[in-house]
Amino acid sequence: MIPVKGYNGKRVGVLGLGRTGLATAAALQAGGALPLCWDDNPAARALAEVDGHEVADLSRPREAESLDLLVTSPGIPHLYPEAHTAIQAAWAAGVPVDNDIGVFFQSFASDEWSTFDRSPKVVCITGSNGKSTTSALLHHILQHARRPSQLGGNIGKAVLSLAPASDGEVTVIELSSYQTELARTLQPDVAIFLNLSPDHLDRHGGLGGYFAAKMRLFTQGLPERAIIGVDEPEGRFLSNTLRAGDNVIEISTSRQLKGHGWSVFARKGFLVEWRKGRQVASIDMRGMEGLPGAHNQQNACAAYAACRHLGLAPKVIEAAMAGYGGLRHRCQQVAEAAGVRFINNSKATNADSAAKALKAFKSILWIAGGQAKDGGIAGLDFSTVKKAYLIGEAAEDFAAQLGDTPHVISGTLEAAVAAARADAETGDTILLAPACASFDQFKSFEERGELFEALVK
Repeated sequence: MIPVKGYNGKRVGVLGLGRTGLATAAALQAGGALPLCWDDNPAARALAEVDGHEVADLSRPREAESLDLLVTSPGIPHLYPEAHTAIQAAWAAGVPVDNDIGVFFQSFASDEWSTFDRSPKVVCITGSNGKSTTSALLHHILQHARRPSQLGGNIGKAVLSLAPASDGEVTVIELSSYQTELARTLQPDVAIFLNLSPDHLDRHGGLGGYFAAKMRLFTQGLPERAIIGVDEPEGRFLSNTLRAGDNVIEISTSRQLKGHGWSVFARKGFLVEWRKGRQVASIDMRGMEGLPGAHNQQNACAAYAACRHLGLAPKVIEAAMAGYGGLRHRCQQVAEAAGVRFINNSKATNADSAAKALKAFKSILWIAGGQAKDGGIAGLDFSTVKKAYLIGEAAEDFAAQLGDTPHVISGTLEAAVAAARADAETGDTILLAPACASFDQFKSFEERGELFEALVK
């Protein structure tokens, strides 16, 4: 746990009592603060009370005015489409509003660091797609290289549940736009921007607001090294904004980056490091089953670049990548039977991430649908799709957008898996890549992926 500093004896509100909120309340208490907790869900409030935390409605002016700080969980709107009433009450009372990421960066460094041989480092990863895989892959490589590391944020543990840093340790943190947008303090040593595609637009007031939320990690955080995916114009803009000497490493899977700076790019299954006008390393990724498709090559480029900044040798990185088994629900091979592969990519909750999965495999029996996001699947390349099996609220709309691509409305995941298995032939891939949120039929994308795994097995 990271005890929160600077609020000893002070009253701090905690809004939202899921995994992040409860971790925040515990870390505040460990640092001597007096947490006052609230969640609109009575069951969540009851859990906080079981943990010994005081609970009160923070939207009431009297409670808001008693606070020195309000820490809100990332899932709670703080601006668009409308700020939560407790946040509005804090504004009215002149109380600063932060999130656990901002509090983490205020509290992570300690006096003990002055005794370390090597300073701890924090690597933060953001982007629309691939954050979790990049974070997990980077952590895997560091562990393989016997470099102390821990993983948290939007994946694994809440940041305030992480352990205090040890000598030379690397803390890898996945950050969503919800987390970067509000944090009052951002101080990564290395920051990674993977890509940008439309997502969460209601929470950010449009694509520009969404990009601005992610940019804060770089423009406010001022990392010593920025690793920027430049396959979209936003990434090229960000790279140009930040570039000063050798502080930016550009990455790409769409073009060769052979300038005089530092770059890492993927071409025809090979990862290439280019520096000062020449190639300095190359890795053959074609046999790495845990990293299928161009989107995973982008994730690999980003993790590789971070490891090179941290001093790891190319051969060490390559050996670790070869042993990476993939991340659950992200193009995860669940099984192979009678020449048919079953791939769980339940984390493909938007069209862009589903499109990347469709490019990673051939002869696909595609299970798609759920709670649709803006734009649906219009414009996707269905050339690898042999047949689609549509589920959830989006099924009718997706059927209309598929055009001449063979498809059937299955309704449920159970029916879709059964139909796809009946139709499958040797060489086919049954792919769950919904291009949708899961909340019409499931509590989370994890629950959806777990059901797929169970049905397959």
